[in-house]
Amino acid sequence: MNFSKNLFKLTFLSFSALAFSQENNLKNIQKLTFGGDNAEAYFSPNGKNLTLQITNPAIGAHCDQIYLLDLNKKITGNKDLKLISTGNGRTTCSFFMPDGKHILYASTHEANKECPPKPAPRSDGKYLWPIYAEFDIYVADLNGKIVKKLTDSPGYDAEAVVSPNGKYIVFTSTRSGDLELWRMDIDGKNLKQLTFGLGYDGGAFFSHDSKKLVFRSSRPTSEKEVKEYRELLAQNLVAPTNMEIYTMNIDGTDLKQVTHLGKANWSPYFHPSDKKILFSSNHHSTRGYDFQIYSIDIDGKNLKQITYESEFNAFPMFSKDGKKLVFASNRNGDKPHETNVFIADWVESDPIENVSENNLKKTVTYLASDDLKGRLTGSEGAKKAVKFISDEFGKLKLKPFVGKSYNQDFEYFVKLNPHEESSSVKINGTNVIGFLDNKAAKTIVIGAHYDHLGLNEHHNSTLMNSEGQIHNGADDNASGVSAVLEMARILSQNKTKEKVNYAFALFAGEEDGLMGSKFMAENLPANPNVSAMINLDMIGRLNKDKDLTIGGVGTSPSFGEMVKRYKPAGFNLAIDSSGVGPSDHTSFYLKDIPVLFLFTGTHSDYHKPSDDTDLINFDGLNKITNYVFNLTNGLSEMEHLDFTKTKMAQSKAVPKYKVTLGIMPSYADTKDGLHIDGVSENRPAANAGIKSGDILTKIGKCEVKEVYSYMDCLSKVNSGEELPVSVLRDGKEVVMMVKF
Repeated sequence: MNFSKNLFKLTFLSFSALAFSQENNLKNIQKLTFGGDNAEAYFSPNGKNLTLQITNPAIGAHCDQIYLLDLNKKITGNKDLKLISTGNGRTTCSFFMPDGKHILYASTHEANKECPPKPAPRSDGKYLWPIYAEFDIYVADLNGKIVKKLTDSPGYDAEAVVSPNGKYIVFTSTRSGDLELWRMDIDGKNLKQLTFGLGYDGGAFFSHDSKKLVFRSSRPTSEKEVKEYRELLAQNLVAPTNMEIYTMNIDGTDLKQVTHLGKANWSPYFHPSDKKILFSSNHHSTRGYDFQIYSIDIDGKNLKQITYESEFNAFPMFSKDGKKLVFASNRNGDKPHETNVFIADWVESDPIENVSENNLKKTVTYLASDDLKGRLTGSEGAKKAVKFISDEFGKLKLKPFVGKSYNQDFEYFVKLNPHEESSSVKINGTNVIGFLDNKAAKTIVIGAHYDHLGLNEHHNSTLMNSEGQIHNGADDNASGVSAVLEMARILSQNKTKEKVNYAFALFAGEEDGLMGSKFMAENLPANPNVSAMINLDMIGRLNKDKDLTIGGVGTSPSFGEMVKRYKPAGFNLAIDSSGVGPSDHTSFYLKDIPVLFLFTGTHSDYHKPSDDTDLINFDGLNKITNYVFNLTNGLSEMEHLDFTKTKMAQSKAVPKYKVTLGIMPSYADTKDGLHIDGVSENRPAANAGIKSGDILTKIGKCEVKEVYSYMDCLSKVNSGEELPVSVLRDGKEVVMMVKF
């Protein structure tokens, strides 16, 4: 990415809840309950009924009770719910018996007809689950008559489920002194303890072949965690804030941890294939309460977000035939945080469309290796990159975009010394463009630049005296190339024939001023029509807050809704309306083509030899690539995409300036001045003592409020001038003399 040639302004927006979602696996979603807290809905063996847990004073359920819902009826309200627990005490975790005519559930009604109290709020705000010692497990018919009591041991016995083959019941119990999983025969005999590790093991379900169990577990490890767990358990409490998903055989052998995500991962259920697991998680959350349903392979690979809408989605369960999914969600509630039960048709994903993190790593590792010596346009390293990209396109059997070769050659001139005309040298560049021809009337360009700074021959490094050092450019921009190549693999190999063609364009000459993208944009064929361009530049360093910048949103009226609709869970979007920015999308915007630009932000390794592969956030890169896939799917379904010239480009002319301060500005829309993200060594700012984190407020008497006022002020400064520059540092004004 070349920040020295272009500057742009971003406005940060926070979206806590969105009115849109992209839930490709769920179709014909139907709401089944209306008001209150409704959850843990499970299918009868024949798929015609649900048993579910409800708290809703409006229908007489003052604390959790078990209800039956006939799915053959047209569901329009709560009138079709049939109470099948006693209506006394508190119940939990119902499940159908093999005959479909009985259910089992846990209840406290024998100990006390009243609802047991909830845990008192704690001063530290910690969220706790009560483990009521009064819970025992019962079997009842569908008219609510209890026909058998399965447990009668002191302590907690609950969370019972039945194996599909009808042989076993697995449940959670404290009878050993800890919250462990136990198994019994369907008649309650032959008890066997299955788990033995300290911690809460619960919420178990059988695989469809009855050979495996999946469950949630909190396993305290540190002395502090163990102490807290034991203290809470002594009070019949547990903190469900750190749980992971495990599997094991039904005899307790072959225990394996599936997730290593952190935070709360729970309510797991086997996919009909038994090769994947659906579960609820807030591991992604950076701001507030947010649970989404995910799928993951049983070996812990291919994590995929299933739900996007609302802030709570949990308790997924498949019908026996695998065609329906029932789950609980906060969506479409009449009141905030209301939880209802929903049913949807399950649509299976194409496994080809799973982003391969290994592929991303392979591409970044090769392009950012010392063997390519920084991929300076025209260098031997750049030629190796061209061959690598061309070979990948060949494996995917893509067509050339124009002519008979993936390579698009061009030339330009670079002044190695801006003050000496004689220092101008000719550079031979090569774009590499593969074309996926879907015989459509329009084409989407997905692009990234593959060039970087080489050995700093063109003097674009931000590190002083770095000539001769390899600038590998892992983030800038091997990361973007890896995503483009993975998109090319997915879109060319999947089962779907999209309604658009795709041009996968890898540009040279970006670091010298967007040279490759400019050449491509100026030489586009008339047909097929290019309807949009998506540019990926520096997307490999997603931070802990998951801040992702999206530029060009104002270049089409359709983009604003779209970038929100497909947003990955937990991401915080920084929205920039302008079509002009410091990267290759600018070349296409100037040809009146709608553009989007994805970027994870500058960092201290920008344009330095330290921008290496080991610093790439590959999990974040994976999620961003999947986001781009969803965006392109959305764009492919649109009949027409209007282009809009952005106000910023019309009203803000980029001034010409003769000097540089040598800073990397933050692009957040702030009112207190220009926030400085980085300072280049041996430049005026660094020499004067300006630091990263300072807020620039004045250059001389010229006030700085944001990027454009900064540029206006800089344009008025002459080379050799010495002026006072004001910054805010730790809330106090500091004035330094800067020689430009």
